[in-house]
Amino acid sequence: MNPQGERWTSDHVLALAPDAPSGKAGSRLATPGSWPETGTRGSAVWGLCEGSGSRPYRTVVDTAGPAFKCSCPSRKFPCKHALGLLLMWAGEEGAVTEGEPPAWVEEWLAARRQREQRKVPGEAKGGAAQGGSPSVGPEAARRRAALRAQRISAGATELEQRLEDLLRSGLATADRAGYGTWDETAARMVDAQAPGLAARVRELGPIVASGADWPSRLLAECSLIHLLGQAFLGIDRLPPALASTVRTRVGLTTDAADVLAGPDTTTVRDRWLVLAQQDTEESMLTSRRIWLRGERTGRMALHLSFGGPDRALDLSLPRGLLLDADLAYYPGARPLRVVLGARHADPVPVTGPPPGGGTDAALTAYGDALRDDPWLDTWPVVLADVVPIPGQGGEPWQLADADGESALPVDPRCAGRSGLWRLAAISGGEPVTVFGECGHRGFVPLTVWDPEPVAL
Repeated sequence: MNPQGERWTSDHVLALAPDAPSGKAGSRLATPGSWPETGTRGSAVWGLCEGSGSRPYRTVVDTAGPAFKCSCPSRKFPCKHALGLLLMWAGEEGAVTEGEPPAWVEEWLAARRQREQRKVPGEAKGGAAQGGSPSVGPEAARRRAALRAQRISAGATELEQRLEDLLRSGLATADRAGYGTWDETAARMVDAQAPGLAARVRELGPIVASGADWPSRLLAECSLIHLLGQAFLGIDRLPPALASTVRTRVGLTTDAADVLAGPDTTTVRDRWLVLAQQDTEESMLTSRRIWLRGERTGRMALHLSFGGPDRALDLSLPRGLLLDADLAYYPGARPLRVVLGARHADPVPVTGPPPGGGTDAALTAYGDALRDDPWLDTWPVVLADVVPIPGQGGEPWQLADADGESALPVDPRCAGRSGLWRLAAISGGEPVTVFGECGHRGFVPLTVWDPEPVAL
């Protein structure tokens, strides 16, 4: 647990990675075999990691910052050892056990406390919690939250200046800088404790020189980053729901237990149809996305969980089941992600496809969601009576309404996947019902009914 009472997740940890290779390297180190000694006390997590040298690397993290220290020679911040340690700590409960901090950890924590007391006026001298870690009381938590908000604001202000410099020099010159400029800017956002901003900045690098229209795509992404930075800098003037969305987008997380118990939480009981379940593996980390739709309310929901070598995925719901349960929505202007609450009956299988709409209705649903959350990439929809049409001569696949009036292009990133030909084979040229995600790149099909649901 961190000082604010939130259980860190693997995606929270990986959002701190300075680049994708660091995240993968950290995932490989998230095993007890790499760490002959680990421990945690209060907000401190530490360990000794075996490396190529004769002496193990000393790694320590203060999750209240977060702040990192490692004796390895890496110039990346945080390094792969800090990421691996945090991934193991955030994984299975008890993977890193409570213990007494060694002297080198105590010295680093004491130096940090002294620096923080100089930065925050009125910080009480002493008052450390048991084991030498900083106080974790409500007042200390509020001060740390305020300090983190100040750091994110400073990072957003710096990012605004860098975007202005980019526009002043001209987008066409961006390809001369290479990936290093974006990685360095993303690292600065990690320093500012804004992993969401860091992740968006990292996505700018691959856009540069990636096609004939890359300057326009780069401008669009820079505009969204600018909008997010300005939104956080003016967050006190935003409606509460939109403010929650902005906090989530910059990387401020909400614990699942707080979602279930929060006074402003929206909890919905319904019979929820499992539309799709998709597991994605990235190195040693597995993410599971489960999409649901309320039978009575028609509301869409997404349950997201993460697992690793020492942490099992906490929920499995095969597509086609109907679940009578309470779902608590995370706060936001367009809520979608949920926490599973009380179950009122065992899941039962459902035959036949769910109700859906045409391609125009799908675009309208995405547009409505985008109006509330302009940073949305996709929105889940059910398409009814559509026919898959393979692309010809390099053109993308399409899902066309049976009446031939309109069609949705399939996301080009799906090209070459066997699922598209499976979809075409199930359809046989006849209309089918398809569930997937509709976004600005096109439609990503996930499930087709024939009449039972089939994964794509």
